[in-house]
Amino acid sequence: MTLGLSRPAPYDVVLVGGLWTTRALALRAAGTGLRVAVETGRAQSWGPLVQAAGGGHPCMVTHEVGRVAPQGPSVRGPVLVVRDCGIPPRGRVTSTPWQSVLTLLPYVSPVAPRLLEHADLVGIQRVSPDEASAVGRVLALPRADVNALSSLPDEVTLWCTRRSRQYVTIRATDVETALLGAPRRVD
Repeated sequence: MTLGLSRPAPYDVVLVGGLWTTRALALRAAGTGLRVAVETGRAQSWGPLVQAAGGGHPCMVTHEVGRVAPQGPSVRGPVLVVRDCGIPPRGRVTSTPWQSVLTLLPYVSPVAPRLLEHADLVGIQRVSPDEASAVGRVLALPRADVNALSSLPDEVTLWCTRRSRQYVTIRATDVETALLGAPRRVD
């Protein structure tokens, strides 16, 4: 499955999942030419990836929460802002044309329904049965998908739009495994 994050219109993605998947998506986005700005309170978790991404070219940078400067996205320089800001996400970055925003939620919090309702794309990794029920209500998921969410393997994500849904398995490359380790839902 291809996840197109370079778009001429604002595009918001919410992932209820783990840091491993978020970092893999950021690395792959950088590999396709997007500049990646990571807003995070845990820069040490992103440090080795930021250093390795781009082969020496500064294509991925970390910022403290609330300190992401305007990125100047354009058709020639699309941007992905990754919001790894905790619960609730405290940053103020928004999507714009050529700047997509990926917000990581490690679990389904009280603010999650609002974020899920307004997202253009939602990814759900393994969650508790109670969290699966809450997500199912917000996204109008069939009972079979709600039941499956509490037993997904670490490398599987259910991706949902307003019209479709698809289970996707991330198969890490050797380079990704060297940088990120084995896929895991909880970090």
